[in-house]
Order: sequence, then structure tokens, then C-alpha cells
Amino acid sequence: MLRIKPLLIVLTTTGLFLSACDAAQAAFAPSPTPTETATPLPTSTATLTPTATATETLTPTLTLTVTETATITPTATLDVLHVIIDAERAFCRYGPGTAYLYSHELNAGDLVIIEGKNYAGTWLWGTPPDLERNCWFAASVGTMIGDVNDVNSFTTSLPRTTFVGPVTTVTATRDGNTVNITWNDINVQPPEDARGYLVEATVCQNGFLIPVAFHTDGLSMSIQDDPSACADQGVSSGVVYGVEKHGYTDPTPIPWP
Repeated sequence: MLRIKPLLIVLTTTGLFLSACDAAQAAFAPSPTPTETATPLPTSTATLTPTATATETLTPTLTLTVTETATITPTATLDVLHVIIDAERAFCRYGPGTAYLYSHELNAGDLVIIEGKNYAGTWLWGTPPDLERNCWFAASVGTMIGDVNDVNSFTTSLPRTTFVGPVTTVTATRDGNTVNITWNDINVQPPEDARGYLVEATVCQNGFLIPVAFHTDGLSMSIQDDPSACADQGVSSGVVYGVEKHGYTDPTPIPWP
């Protein structure tokens, strides 16, 4: 019994010593808490920067939208090009000139939407307010709202008749700068339906190759033409139409001298 006691004392002492060592190690061990807390802070700060940049890039997008809307304005002005008729009475015709048949009557205050013009802009092609088709009228009979340069120059086809055939036996001779043209009668029946003849030509006058149109009730016509002054612009030419109240015959070429 007396031999067991020292062993118990030793064990007890050893246990106390180990406990004291554990307590000392625990006291001097470094704490992980500061490291864990510091790590997410830079990450959180970095993610805020691109978000703010993305928000700023929205500003140019709004500016571009306003610019696109503004560019529509010039196009819209083309849609309002029109003429207000000033003359108490004016004629709208099937072609750009007094040589062509009457098509429709225009009156003071009529608003005509313009869609075309002749090469010189002296005759305009448009739709009167009470007509479902276009016709030609002199630019001088109204006031233009808009710029005539916004429409193209072009030619239109004439209404055709099936009641009579084309002009025959067309001849042409030259006397200096004068071209004399003759043809045969088309014998319109009944005679009261006859509306004479139309000559369309491209001739050189005053140094320019220009289109001209003439009407006559006879069987001949003389036209001025100086081809030497327009040699670099092209050649002169022409056709003859017979005319009756329903329209025009097919054109017959003039053998231009």
C-alpha cells in the first residue's frame, strides 16, 4: 500500500504539468480571425468599380437616339412640295407644253402635289385635288411651296388612240438651219374628232440640244435646228403623231436631214 502512493503523486503531478503546458500553448497561439476578415474586403471593393463604369456608358446611347430622329426632317419636306394655283383658270395637259391636248382644268386656290418636271422646270407634273391621275401644267400659273430641284425631270407617255392609224409618208428637207417636214392626212372619221398633228423633236437651238413640241392642224411644219453647234451633245431627231379626241396615234419617225 505504501508503494502505490508515490506513483499516484507522480501521475497527478505530471497531469498538472501537461495541463499547464496546454494552457500556455493556447495562450500564445495566433488567432486566424484577422486574416479571414481582411481577405474579402479588397474583393468587395474591386467588384464595385466595373459596375459604376457600365452605368456611365449608357449616356452616349441616349445622345445617338436623338441624332437619328433629327435626320428625318429633310426627307419629310419632300412630301409637302406642291403648287397653289394663282391663275383664275389654267389648263392641265397630257404633255409639258401648249402643243398637247387639254386634260383637266385648274382653278385659283387649287393645291397640286408635284411629282415631276420637264428638263427646264417650266412645266410641272402633278395631281390636282379632284383628279386621280397626273397631268402637266405651266409652273407660271401658281406659287411653289418647296424647292423644284427636289423633283426629277422626266417624260411621260401619251394616251393612245385605236380609232385611226399612224401618220404616213413623212419627208424632211433642210434649208440651212431650217428643217421642213411634211406628211399625209390620217383622215379621222368623223372629221369633227380630228385634233390635228403633234411634232416632237430634239433640236439644237442657241447652242443646246433641247426637246421641243409643236401642234398644227396642217400637213407640214418648219423647225429651226443648227446641228453644228451641238455636235458634242448628240444628234437631232423627231417624230410625228396624228391626234384625235381619244388620244394620239403611234409616232412616225422623221427622216431627219
